[in-house]
Amino acid sequence: MPYGPVKRYKEEIGKGFAQGRTMGKGKGSDRKEGRTRVLFLCTGNACRSQMAEGWAKALKSEEFEAFSAGVAPCYVHPRAIRVMQEAGVDISGQYSKHVEELDGIRFDYIVTLCDYAGEVCPYRPGLGKRIHRPFEDPVFSRGTEEEVLARFRVVRDQIRRFVEEMPGNLESPEG
Repeated sequence: MPYGPVKRYKEEIGKGFAQGRTMGKGKGSDRKEGRTRVLFLCTGNACRSQMAEGWAKALKSEEFEAFSAGVAPCYVHPRAIRVMQEAGVDISGQYSKHVEELDGIRFDYIVTLCDYAGEVCPYRPGLGKRIHRPFEDPVFSRGTEEEVLARFRVVRDQIRRFVEEMPGNLESPEG
């Protein structure tokens, strides 16, 4: 059974779609010239999607306009900030946001980075191509501080490789 905010979110999304509201309508004219809009979506918008947004902005800002959100947002995890900073990318100014905060933005791609977000992603035709590329959630890592940070670094580096290979991996089924 989904936990509180997620259950409420699923109910609200259902109501919104029934009333004809969808993420992705309007604001199409605000697009930055020539850039592809991508939304990185995960459950809490605490770690993986924040890292992906940070990498896309750092490595692919000429090609992509990157956003991140969650289906049950909480906070940007301090270890995610730390390991990204170690790699030279500052995500400390990013914040955890609900996908509905981005209502009205038309995305070219919606990339779900975890299975849960993949299941509840508020997807409707015309919102952009939906891509599911799950990564391990390092937030659930256990061990010493150094062991936990090592898991965060592994996921950080996997997400970096994914972003470096964009847009080609967004078109292939295997990514």
